[in-house]
Amino acid sequence: MSFMRWLAPVVALFISMPVEAQQVLKIASPQRGSWEGAIPELGKQAGIFKKHGLDLEILYTSGGGETLQVVISGAVDIGLSAGTAGVMGAFQKGAPIRIIGASSTGSQEVYWYTRASSPVTDIKQAHGKTISYSTTGASSHITALRFISEYGLKDARAVASGDVSATITQVMSGQVDIGWCVAPFNLEPLRKGEIRLLAKGSDILRIRGQTIRVQIANARALDEKKDLIKRYLAAYRDTLEWMYSSDDAVKRYMDFSGLPEASVRQMLAEFIPKESLQIDRISGLQESMQDAIQFKFLSEALNEKQLSDLIQITNLK
Repeated sequence: MSFMRWLAPVVALFISMPVEAQQVLKIASPQRGSWEGAIPELGKQAGIFKKHGLDLEILYTSGGGETLQVVISGAVDIGLSAGTAGVMGAFQKGAPIRIIGASSTGSQEVYWYTRASSPVTDIKQAHGKTISYSTTGASSHITALRFISEYGLKDARAVASGDVSATITQVMSGQVDIGWCVAPFNLEPLRKGEIRLLAKGSDILRIRGQTIRVQIANARALDEKKDLIKRYLAAYRDTLEWMYSSDDAVKRYMDFSGLPEASVRQMLAEFIPKESLQIDRISGLQESMQDAIQFKFLSEALNEKQLSDLIQITNLK
Protein backbone atom coordinates (compact mmCIF):
# COMPACT_ATOMS: atom_id res chain seq x y z
CA MET A 1 0.00 0.00 0.00
CA SER A 2 1.37 3.42 -0.95
CA PHE A 3 1.92 6.04 1.76
CA MET A 4 -0.86 8.26 0.37
CA ARG A 5 -3.31 5.35 0.26
CA TRP A 6 -2.44 4.59 3.90
CA LEU A 7 -2.67 8.24 4.95
CA ALA A 8 -6.11 8.96 3.43
CA PRO A 9 -8.22 6.90 5.87
CA VAL A 10 -6.21 8.22 8.83
CA VAL A 11 -6.90 11.83 7.78
CA ALA A 12 -10.57 10.98 7.25
CA LEU A 13 -10.75 9.50 10.75
CA PHE A 14 -9.34 12.65 12.35
CA ILE A 15 -11.62 14.90 10.30
CA SER A 16 -14.65 12.91 11.46
CA MET A 17 -13.68 13.17 15.15
CA PRO A 18 -15.58 15.93 17.00
CA VAL A 19 -13.62 18.99 18.05
CA GLU A 20 -13.39 19.10 21.86
CA ALA A 21 -16.55 20.83 23.03
CA GLN A 22 -16.49 24.03 25.01
CA GLN A 23 -17.59 23.56 28.60
CA VAL A 24 -21.20 24.67 28.98
CA LEU A 25 -22.83 26.91 31.56
CA LYS A 26 -26.59 27.46 31.65
CA ILE A 27 -27.57 31.10 32.16
CA ALA A 28 -30.91 32.75 32.95
CA SER A 29 -31.26 36.35 31.81
CA PRO A 30 -34.35 38.55 32.22
CA GLN A 31 -35.85 40.79 29.56
CA ARG A 32 -34.52 39.45 26.26
CA GLY A 33 -33.08 42.35 24.31
CA SER A 34 -32.12 44.52 27.27
CA TRP A 35 -28.56 45.89 27.27
CA GLU A 36 -27.71 44.36 30.64
CA GLY A 37 -29.36 41.06 29.80
CA ALA A 38 -27.59 40.91 26.43
CA ILE A 39 -24.07 40.77 27.89
CA PRO A 40 -23.84 36.94 27.75
CA GLU A 41 -25.37 36.80 24.26
CA LEU A 42 -23.12 39.47 22.77
CA GLY A 43 -20.03 38.03 24.44
CA LYS A 44 -20.93 34.64 23.02
CA GLN A 45 -21.46 36.09 19.53
CA ALA A 46 -18.11 37.87 19.67
CA GLY A 47 -16.28 34.70 20.75
CA ILE A 48 -15.23 36.18 24.11
CA PHE A 49 -16.67 33.36 26.20
CA LYS A 50 -15.17 30.86 23.77
CA LYS A 51 -11.74 32.36 24.42
CA HIS A 52 -12.29 31.46 28.07
CA GLY A 53 -13.23 27.88 27.14
CA LEU A 54 -16.96 28.35 27.64
CA ASP A 55 -20.19 27.97 25.75
CA LEU A 56 -23.43 29.41 27.15
CA GLU A 57 -26.98 28.13 26.98
CA ILE A 58 -29.15 31.18 27.64
CA LEU A 59 -32.71 31.09 28.94
CA TYR A 60 -34.67 34.37 28.93
CA THR A 61 -37.17 35.05 31.71
CA SER A 62 -39.77 37.77 32.31
CA GLY A 63 -38.07 39.26 35.36
CA GLY A 64 -35.71 38.85 38.28
CA GLY A 65 -38.23 36.90 40.36
CA GLU A 66 -38.56 34.24 37.68
CA THR A 67 -34.79 34.18 37.26
CA LEU A 68 -34.42 33.54 40.98
CA GLN A 69 -36.77 30.57 40.79
CA VAL A 70 -34.98 28.82 37.93
CA VAL A 71 -31.63 29.22 39.70
CA ILE A 72 -33.06 27.83 42.94
CA SER A 73 -34.46 24.83 41.05
CA GLY A 74 -31.06 24.06 39.51
CA ALA A 75 -32.46 24.34 35.98
CA VAL A 76 -29.66 26.85 35.26
CA ASP A 77 -26.26 27.44 36.82
CA ILE A 78 -26.25 31.26 36.88
CA GLY A 79 -28.92 33.96 36.91
CA LEU A 80 -28.37 37.58 35.88
CA SER A 81 -30.16 40.61 37.27
CA ALA A 82 -31.99 39.07 40.21
CA GLY A 83 -33.38 41.61 42.69
CA THR A 84 -31.04 41.91 45.68
CA ALA A 85 -33.81 41.95 48.30
CA GLY A 86 -35.52 38.93 46.78
CA VAL A 87 -32.23 37.03 46.74
CA MET A 88 -31.53 37.79 50.40
CA GLY A 89 -35.04 36.75 51.38
CA ALA A 90 -34.81 33.46 49.50
CA PHE A 91 -31.39 32.75 51.02
CA GLN A 92 -32.72 33.37 54.54
CA LYS A 93 -35.45 30.79 53.85
CA GLY A 94 -32.80 28.22 52.89
CA ALA A 95 -32.69 28.54 49.10
CA PRO A 96 -29.47 27.09 47.61
CA ILE A 97 -28.20 30.30 46.03
CA ARG A 98 -25.05 32.41 46.23
CA ILE A 99 -24.25 35.92 44.99
CA ILE A 100 -21.31 35.79 42.57
CA GLY A 101 -21.35 39.40 41.36
CA ALA A 102 -23.27 42.62 41.06
CA SER A 103 -25.51 43.15 38.01
CA SER A 104 -26.71 46.74 38.30
CA THR A 105 -25.94 49.54 40.72
CA GLY A 106 -27.89 52.79 40.88
CA SER A 107 -31.09 51.95 38.97
CA GLN A 108 -30.77 54.71 36.39
CA GLU A 109 -32.02 52.44 33.62
CA VAL A 110 -35.36 51.41 35.19
CA TYR A 111 -38.14 53.94 34.70
CA TRP A 112 -41.90 54.36 35.16
CA TYR A 113 -44.28 55.95 32.69
CA THR A 114 -47.94 56.48 31.87
CA ARG A 115 -50.05 57.20 28.81
CA ALA A 116 -49.65 60.71 27.43
CA SER A 117 -53.37 61.28 28.02
CA SER A 118 -53.07 60.52 31.75
CA PRO A 119 -53.50 63.46 34.15
CA VAL A 120 -50.55 62.13 36.18
CA THR A 121 -47.39 64.07 35.32
CA ASP A 122 -45.19 63.00 38.27
CA ILE A 123 -44.92 59.77 40.25
CA LYS A 124 -45.63 61.81 43.39
CA GLN A 125 -49.18 62.34 42.07
CA ALA A 126 -49.92 58.61 41.83
CA HIS A 127 -52.39 58.43 44.74
CA GLY A 128 -54.88 55.63 44.15
CA LYS A 129 -53.02 54.40 41.06
CA THR A 130 -51.60 51.02 40.13
CA ILE A 131 -47.81 51.06 39.78
CA SER A 132 -46.39 48.06 37.99
CA TYR A 133 -43.30 45.92 38.40
CA SER A 134 -42.10 42.84 36.54
CA THR A 135 -42.22 39.87 38.93
CA THR A 136 -42.29 39.41 42.70
CA GLY A 137 -38.83 39.90 44.19
CA ALA A 138 -37.42 41.75 41.18
CA SER A 139 -35.65 45.09 41.64
CA SER A 140 -38.62 46.82 39.98
CA HIS A 141 -40.84 45.35 42.72
CA ILE A 142 -38.79 46.90 45.54
CA THR A 143 -38.61 50.22 43.69
CA ALA A 144 -42.37 50.36 43.12
CA LEU A 145 -42.91 49.69 46.83
CA ARG A 146 -40.31 52.33 47.67
CA PHE A 147 -42.15 54.94 45.53
CA ILE A 148 -45.37 54.25 47.45
CA SER A 149 -43.62 54.47 50.82
CA GLU A 150 -41.25 57.35 50.06
CA TYR A 151 -43.90 59.63 48.60
CA GLY A 152 -46.78 58.56 50.86
CA LEU A 153 -48.95 57.54 47.92
CA LYS A 154 -52.37 56.88 49.43
CA ASP A 155 -54.25 53.86 48.10
CA ALA A 156 -51.59 53.25 45.43
CA ARG A 157 -50.92 49.57 44.69
CA ALA A 158 -47.89 47.78 43.28
CA VAL A 159 -48.96 45.16 40.72
CA ALA A 160 -47.00 42.59 38.72
CA SER A 161 -47.27 43.19 34.96
CA GLY A 162 -44.61 40.87 33.52
CA ASP A 163 -42.06 41.88 30.91
CA VAL A 164 -41.79 45.23 29.14
CA SER A 165 -43.93 44.19 26.16
CA ALA A 166 -46.77 42.90 28.32
CA THR A 167 -46.54 45.99 30.50
CA ILE A 168 -46.91 48.61 27.77
CA THR A 169 -49.93 46.73 26.43
CA GLN A 170 -51.54 46.91 29.89
CA VAL A 171 -50.70 50.60 30.26
CA MET A 172 -52.04 51.61 26.86
CA SER A 173 -55.24 49.59 27.38
CA GLY A 174 -55.81 51.11 30.81
CA GLN A 175 -55.38 47.91 32.81
CA VAL A 176 -52.43 49.46 34.65
CA ASP A 177 -52.05 53.18 35.39
CA ILE A 178 -48.25 53.36 35.58
CA GLY A 179 -45.94 50.96 33.81
CA TRP A 180 -42.36 49.98 34.51
CA CYS A 181 -39.69 49.69 31.84
CA VAL A 182 -35.94 49.38 31.36
CA ALA A 183 -33.99 51.42 28.82
CA PRO A 184 -33.70 51.24 25.87
CA PHE A 185 -37.16 49.68 25.58
CA ASN A 186 -39.99 52.10 24.77
CA LEU A 187 -37.73 55.11 24.32
CA GLU A 188 -39.18 55.51 20.81
CA PRO A 189 -42.79 56.06 22.02
CA LEU A 190 -41.34 58.26 24.75
CA ARG A 191 -39.65 60.49 22.15
CA LYS A 192 -42.85 60.57 20.09
CA GLY A 193 -44.86 61.72 23.08
CA GLU A 194 -47.07 58.62 23.18
CA ILE A 195 -46.05 57.92 26.78
CA ARG A 196 -44.82 60.21 29.56
CA LEU A 197 -41.81 59.56 31.79
CA LEU A 198 -42.76 59.89 35.47
CA ALA A 199 -39.69 58.68 37.36
CA LYS A 200 -36.46 56.68 37.28
CA GLY A 201 -35.52 54.31 40.06
CA SER A 202 -32.49 56.50 40.70
CA ASP A 203 -34.79 59.41 41.65
CA ILE A 204 -34.96 57.84 45.10
CA LEU A 205 -31.74 58.84 46.82
CA ARG A 206 -31.32 55.67 48.89
CA ILE A 207 -31.68 53.49 45.77
CA ARG A 208 -29.14 55.57 43.82
CA GLY A 209 -26.26 54.08 45.81
CA GLN A 210 -27.55 50.50 45.98
CA THR A 211 -26.70 47.42 43.96
CA ILE A 212 -30.30 46.66 43.14
CA ARG A 213 -29.67 43.54 41.04
CA VAL A 214 -27.10 40.80 41.48
CA GLN A 215 -25.77 37.75 39.67
CA ILE A 216 -26.49 34.51 41.46
CA ALA A 217 -25.42 30.90 41.14
CA ASN A 218 -27.05 27.72 42.28
CA ALA A 219 -25.01 26.62 45.32
CA ARG A 220 -24.44 23.10 44.00
CA ALA A 221 -23.38 24.44 40.61
CA LEU A 222 -20.92 26.78 42.35
CA ASP A 223 -19.40 23.88 44.27
CA GLU A 224 -19.12 21.67 41.20
CA LYS A 225 -18.23 24.27 38.57
CA LYS A 226 -16.25 26.89 40.46
CA ASP A 227 -13.49 27.10 37.84
CA LEU A 228 -16.05 27.51 35.04
CA ILE A 229 -17.83 30.26 36.97
CA LYS A 230 -14.53 32.07 37.54
CA ARG A 231 -13.94 31.92 33.78
CA TYR A 232 -17.50 33.11 33.15
CA LEU A 233 -16.95 36.19 35.33
CA ALA A 234 -13.64 36.96 33.59
CA ALA A 235 -15.32 36.70 30.19
CA TYR A 236 -18.23 38.83 31.44
CA ARG A 237 -15.79 41.60 32.44
CA ASP A 238 -14.08 41.39 29.05
CA THR A 239 -17.46 41.56 27.28
CA LEU A 240 -18.51 44.60 29.28
CA GLU A 241 -15.30 46.44 28.33
CA TRP A 242 -15.86 45.57 24.67
CA MET A 243 -19.53 46.67 24.72
CA TYR A 244 -18.58 50.17 25.90
CA SER A 245 -15.65 50.61 23.53
CA SER A 246 -16.70 49.05 20.22
CA ASP A 247 -19.12 50.18 17.54
CA ASP A 248 -19.27 46.52 16.50
CA ALA A 249 -20.81 45.71 19.90
CA VAL A 250 -23.46 48.41 19.45
CA LYS A 251 -24.28 47.10 15.96
CA ARG A 252 -24.52 43.52 17.22
CA TYR A 253 -26.79 44.71 20.00
CA MET A 254 -29.11 46.54 17.60
CA ASP A 255 -29.30 43.41 15.42
CA PHE A 256 -30.04 41.25 18.46
CA SER A 257 -32.59 43.56 20.09
CA GLY A 258 -34.22 44.99 16.98
CA LEU A 259 -34.14 48.42 18.60
CA PRO A 260 -33.41 51.61 16.63
CA GLU A 261 -30.00 53.25 16.88
CA ALA A 262 -31.46 56.46 18.35
CA SER A 263 -32.87 54.54 21.32
CA VAL A 264 -29.61 52.66 21.87
CA ARG A 265 -27.51 55.84 21.76
CA GLN A 266 -29.93 57.58 24.13
CA MET A 267 -29.72 54.62 26.52
CA LEU A 268 -25.92 54.77 26.61
CA ALA A 269 -25.87 58.55 27.04
CA GLU A 270 -28.64 58.96 29.60
CA PHE A 271 -29.48 55.70 31.32
CA ILE A 272 -26.71 53.08 31.61
CA PRO A 273 -23.12 54.20 32.28
CA LYS A 274 -20.58 51.38 32.28
CA GLU A 275 -19.86 51.78 35.99
CA SER A 276 -23.45 50.88 36.84
CA LEU A 277 -22.84 47.39 35.42
CA GLN A 278 -19.64 46.62 37.35
CA ILE A 279 -19.72 43.17 38.96
CA ASP A 280 -17.01 43.25 41.64
CA ARG A 281 -18.72 44.93 44.60
CA ILE A 282 -22.14 45.12 46.23
CA SER A 283 -22.97 48.70 47.22
CA GLY A 284 -25.54 49.82 49.78
CA LEU A 285 -25.90 46.39 51.34
CA GLN A 286 -27.25 47.66 54.67
CA GLU A 287 -29.82 49.84 52.89
CA SER A 288 -30.88 46.86 50.77
CA MET A 289 -31.40 44.80 53.92
CA GLN A 290 -33.44 47.59 55.48
CA ASP A 291 -35.66 47.68 52.38
CA ALA A 292 -35.97 43.90 52.42
CA ILE A 293 -37.09 43.98 56.06
CA GLN A 294 -39.51 46.87 55.51
CA PHE A 295 -41.15 45.15 52.56
CA LYS A 296 -41.12 41.73 54.25
CA PHE A 297 -38.61 39.90 52.07
CA LEU A 298 -36.46 39.43 55.21
CA SER A 299 -37.71 38.71 58.71
CA GLU A 300 -34.51 40.19 60.16
CA ALA A 301 -31.13 41.38 58.91
CA LEU A 302 -28.65 38.75 57.78
CA ASN A 303 -25.71 38.40 60.16
CA GLU A 304 -22.04 38.54 59.15
CA LYS A 305 -21.79 34.74 58.83
CA GLN A 306 -24.85 34.59 56.62
CA LEU A 307 -23.59 37.44 54.43
CA SER A 308 -20.20 35.73 54.13
CA ASP A 309 -21.90 32.52 53.00
CA LEU A 310 -24.23 34.33 50.59
CA ILE A 311 -21.79 36.71 48.91
CA GLN A 312 -18.99 34.78 47.22
CA ILE A 313 -17.45 37.54 45.09
CA THR A 314 -14.02 37.62 46.78
CA ASN A 315 -13.73 33.84 46.48
CA LEU A 316 -14.17 33.97 42.71
CA LYS A 317 -11.45 36.47 41.77
